[in-house]
Amino acid sequence: MVKSDDHTTLFSTNHGFIALNSPVKLKILDFLKCGSRSFDEVVKSAGKAKSTISVHLNDLKSCDLVEEQIDSTDKRKKMYFLNTQSMACSQKPIANHYDNILQKVTSSTEDECDFLKYIFLAVKFGFEAHGINLQPIIKTIGSDVGTCISRNFESSDMDGVLNDITTFWKSHKLGYVSIVDTEPLTIIVDDCFGCKSTPPVGKTLCSFDEGLFEGIFSGKLGLEFKMKEMECYGTGHNHCLFVRQD
Repeated sequence: MVKSDDHTTLFSTNHGFIALNSPVKLKILDFLKCGSRSFDEVVKSAGKAKSTISVHLNDLKSCDLVEEQIDSTDKRKKMYFLNTQSMACSQKPIANHYDNILQKVTSSTEDECDFLKYIFLAVKFGFEAHGINLQPIIKTIGSDVGTCISRNFESSDMDGVLNDITTFWKSHKLGYVSIVDTEPLTIIVDDCFGCKSTPPVGKTLCSFDEGLFEGIFSGKLGLEFKMKEMECYGTGHNHCLFVRQD
């Protein structure tokens, strides 16, 4: 029997996906998201005995989730880094916004654009209604789409790309973009395509949009961008707020 507090995460590998629910292994993988780390750093972060961490790292290496290299500055040390990315994780089912979207599907059959929009949202939120959080892989897909979109933008500087984004979002009915600040980059989207009709569910919902922004900036400007949604219709706000992370 699966306990209610079990947390399972799916990771992609070259051989398919792997499901993990070991708190220690998940903590190690989360720590390695920031870059390669030494064995001692992993031990300190996990707060477990060296022998325990050694076993977990060997398991993760055997699953092709982690790779090991000799430290170029000290051949006595081994460095560990991620060889995977998370795809999805388990969560408590959230059905109220899915039910709301299904009602929208019923009332939008005469408008092709609205109908396709709500079908997209039904697929997206339908997984969450069944206890599967797909935000990690949805963000990755958003980033891939954003990189493709950036090829159609003519601007090659930050101000120009921000103007292109504002125009693109409006013309494709994704919402109305406003640039609140540039240090750090802060973007507000009103009338957001992805969640404006969603009731408050206590969390942000626009991982696809996070990926879109990241893909556009990295694709067009060659810059490493990490955008995080801080406020959302899903958190009870009347807009979506995205902030660049250091």
